[in-house]
Amino acid sequence: MDIILVPGFWLDASSWEGVAPALEAAGHHPHPLTLPGKESADASRAGINLQDHIDAVVEVMDGLPGKVVLVGHSGGGAIIHGAVDARPDKVERAIYVDSGPLGEGGVINDELRVVGDDVPLPPWEDFDDADLVDLDDGLRQALRARAVPEPRGVARGRQQLHDERRYNVPVTVITCEFPSAMLQEWVAAGNPFVAELARIRDVEYIDLPTGHWPQFTKPSQLAKAILAAVDRTEVDEA
Repeated sequence: MDIILVPGFWLDASSWEGVAPALEAAGHHPHPLTLPGKESADASRAGINLQDHIDAVVEVMDGLPGKVVLVGHSGGGAIIHGAVDARPDKVERAIYVDSGPLGEGGVINDELRVVGDDVPLPPWEDFDDADLVDLDDGLRQALRARAVPEPRGVARGRQQLHDERRYNVPVTVITCEFPSAMLQEWVAAGNPFVAELARIRDVEYIDLPTGHWPQFTKPSQLAKAILAAVDRTEVDEA
């Protein structure tokens, strides 16, 4: 199975280096992506918007021969949902890592500090305690050293969706900062925060208790969770 790995804010393809080898060892073909404007800290992010990141994922999908699994971490969840909407018949499963699908007109995060065209990684004290679970000083230093500013237009761009067949694509949500039971309670209560997720017809949940960056804090467990979701997909196909 071709598995496209979409990083969250401030991260590039290298953020999946603790996860991708296990996927490959299981016989799959991981494709970790570096999205436009994230090539380096010096790259230009002028004019790059959310649709540009969605289009970059779709371009990779279109270059692969069969159906794919999409994995999106954090803000990458909004991006893979846009790609599902663009190519619903091309996606076997969408896996959201401490993230979820962003509905029509939504923005990923318009509260982050902007510097010109950039959204830099905030200081650690700006994050909730739940974000930072298991992210020790060494991991924090490593993450900050590799962090690349997010394009302003990605953080603040509005999601534009067109094809309701996206709701037929099976979804796995890997919950890290809070238990999946809480997320399911929000869905049952009609919380607008999860309105788009509530419309998806086939959703499974996998709990992976840690902070917001499981690819760094628990990479082997994250790989196992992704593989479990992919294995279920292949069983369903059979």
